[in-house]
Amino acid sequence: MIINKITKPYSLLVLSLLSFLSASANAQPRLAVLDFELRDLTVLPGVAQEVARTASVKPMLEVELAKAGYEIVKIPLAEQIKASAGFGYLFDHHDVAAKLGLQYHADYVIVGRLHKPSFLFVYLMAHLVEVKQQRLVADYLSEVKGGEKKLTRKGVESLVVKINDTFQTMK
Repeated sequence: MIINKITKPYSLLVLSLLSFLSASANAQPRLAVLDFELRDLTVLPGVAQEVARTASVKPMLEVELAKAGYEIVKIPLAEQIKASAGFGYLFDHHDVAAKLGLQYHADYVIVGRLHKPSFLFVYLMAHLVEVKQQRLVADYLSEVKGGEKKLTRKGVESLVVKINDTFQTMK
């Protein structure tokens, strides 16, 4: 009876610790999504509609990732601009994107681009960068045919499926 009174608090402590470790092991990574850049190669680059579509990708992606259970880390646009040395810099320099993510305690940074080679379709391109090792983990591409918002959302949803697949294979 005395042993039971002594060991009971310890067994509760052990159970609590195991529960915490289990929850930590299953916790989704903290993701920072940077603003997507528009790379418009058409004869009329940078029209207002494409600029607006490009600006809509990050918020859509953050919403879909949050629905999938990821914790979203916010990095102010001013900090992203400060870390960049120009167009495409963070997309091409994973180490710099990782250092930016580290400042805001993210585990991974998603750096994206809306690539428009034609009036008929665009590609949503994204790099998944691991912050600690400052390395590219995955490179994603999602084709969107047409300019409607619902089609862009489908492209973003496709990116989330690919991101989920990456994390599933890493477990």
